[in-house]
Amino acid sequence: MTHYLIGLIGSGIGPSLSPALHEREASRLGLRYTYRLLDLDVLRQPVGEVLAAARAEGFHGLNITHPGKQTVVPHLDDLVPEAAALGAVNTVVFAGGRAVGHNTDATGFARSLRRGLPDARTGSVVLLGAGGAGAAVGHALLSLGTERLGVHDVVEARAERLVEALRRRFGAGRAFTCTPGAVRTADGLVHATPTGMAAHPGLPIDVSLLREELWVADVVYRPLETALLAAARARGCRVLHGGGMVVLQAAESLRLFTGADPDAGRMLAHFAELEGEPAHAS
Repeated sequence: MTHYLIGLIGSGIGPSLSPALHEREASRLGLRYTYRLLDLDVLRQPVGEVLAAARAEGFHGLNITHPGKQTVVPHLDDLVPEAAALGAVNTVVFAGGRAVGHNTDATGFARSLRRGLPDARTGSVVLLGAGGAGAAVGHALLSLGTERLGVHDVVEARAERLVEALRRRFGAGRAFTCTPGAVRTADGLVHATPTGMAAHPGLPIDVSLLREELWVADVVYRPLETALLAAARARGCRVLHGGGMVVLQAAESLRLFTGADPDAGRMLAHFAELEGEPAHAS
């Protein structure tokens, strides 16, 4: 029986629940499966070197998180079309001597949003963050039918690059750069930067901009209740935490690594057990 060796490359990933989520579901599927954390802050090596070392060590696959989802791309042999369109990778499969990049974030976010906020209006949405996670969210929102997507990033050129990529795929007029103030007239706000993570505490936006009619989603899941979601909830907004996205993208990654068919519902229940909270919006 194959013993799958999988890893997660990222910065400040000590609190990650990925090992627990992957290993329990793999066990229930009858698989031998070990999931390791490859923390860039601990290893003090760039993502390309860590990937090369994992490849040489015989890893079957890797998940990639902040800050490597875009910087890992040049170190891969190939990208599937979805990952190429996003310009970001969160899953690398080693097979046949090749490292192939995939992206399960976009489908994970789309499924989480439909599950957690099924009746949310998505005609006009503001996206904070144009990195790897932001790219996935942007493509997911436009695929779901968002008509006007405003993108803001502290690095203006990064926001412009994402908007151009979205226009190439979805047509002109649906994506544009904006300031955070655009949330005043938007249906929803999605936060896709590291701000709010345990290692990057804080708020990504002036909370005075939030209003009751706005729904707010965060891709951060450690902590589950970020400062942004707490502030949004206090102002009467409906909120969606990042737990659903991380679980649903993990289920698809596990499938890519092993060919098995993970039970996403079972993984969501396990996540809720680990967090002691429901894995959906409130």
